Amino acid sequence: MRKKLEFKDLLEAGVHFGHLKRKWNPKMAPYIFMEKNGIHIIDLEKTLVKLEEAANALKQIAKSGRKILFVATKKQAKEIVAERIKQTGMPYVTERWPGGMLTNFPTIRKAVKKMAAIDKMATDGTFDNMSKRERLQIMRQRAKLEKNLGSIADMTRLPAALFVVDVMKEYIAVKEANRLSIPVFAMVDTNSDPTNIDFPIPANDDASKSIALIIDYVASAIEEGLEERRMEKEKGAAEKEAQMAAEAAAAEEKKAEKKSAARKSAARKEEPASDQVAEEKAAPAEEGEEKTS
Repeated sequence: MRKKLEFKDLLEAGVHFGHLKRKWNPKMAPYIFMEKNGIHIIDLEKTLVKLEEAANALKQIAKSGRKILFVATKKQAKEIVAERIKQTGMPYVTERWPGGMLTNFPTIRKAVKKMAAIDKMATDGTFDNMSKRERLQIMRQRAKLEKNLGSIADMTRLPAALFVVDVMKEYIAVKEANRLSIPVFAMVDTNSDPTNIDFPIPANDDASKSIALIIDYVASAIEEGLEERRMEKEKGAAEKEAQMAAEAAAAEEKKAEKKSAARKSAARKEEPASDQVAEEKAAPAEEGEEKTS
């Protein structure tokens, strides 16, 4: 169960600090509380509402069994995202965003398959017939693919949603998601444009503490959704098992009833035959009595 965030938690993490006033984006005006010493201050009350809204939506996506792709290539965020999101089992991109990763997904899948093919070569003895130089070149290629595509190697289809840290830096990822109508969740700072973001979370996207707090909260919501999915599956399996047991018991009962009915039917067929034998035995006796009289 995720711990509900409070105003003071956001304040302590510095989530309220925006950019310099001259760097602001007027479209962020609804989320700005005030300006202090030339810096815009984010309205944390609105951040709390938007964060809860985003977390609940992410939880439902995770509960449905779909994937959420996290994108954070800026140095303050990459380690935080990789470490925390790995625990949820969701894919993430923390190195350079490969252009066309969403809009040209089949090509990305080819690169992933190439990685798998190299792994197979290492185990089936193909490497033994290669020179040391060839092996080294292939392994370097494998390492490069691993670095760029490692966490998305198991992503067999497009993600159900995208979570972005810093929409300014990851504008290509946001554009691709918008083009494919993939919902975008994002931390938006005062210099960002929130209009293309489906679930904007107004927050400081430069401070490590702020990023860590938001990422941890949404990751906890995802874990909550996954746990509920697991419990529902277990409940469904138990109900199915109970239903199958009840059906088997009903079938046995029906079988027993059929056997009982068959026995009763056989007994009824035998009764007239025995009556007839009794009558036949009684008939000669009656004839003898008549003769003696």
